[in-house]
Amino acid sequence: MSTYIVNPVEVRMKESAKGSIYQSIVAMGIRARQINDQIKIQLTARMENVETDADESEGPNYDKLAISREFDVLPKPIFIAMKEVMDDQLNVRMNDEK
Repeated sequence: MSTYIVNPVEVRMKESAKGSIYQSIVAMGIRARQINDQIKIQLTARMENVETDADESEGPNYDKLAISREFDVLPKPIFIAMKEVMDDQLNVRMNDEK
């Protein structure tokens, strides 16, 4: 069985306008999904532009490896979303359903 090491992130969470920390967490999760989708679209677009040889089985495609390494360096989408919340760049609007 593998051992996973998780580094906890100590964060002082901001509450939403109604005082609920859970709404802030949900908003960060939704924003992280949006960021992940944007990154995936960018990666797919860049990979489509790379010319592929007919004989890909002979060796690795170094252009694709270079592009994937660029995207590996990017921070995780949840950390980007957390930074947006902490910097007040993320506005959360919830519909009140009664």
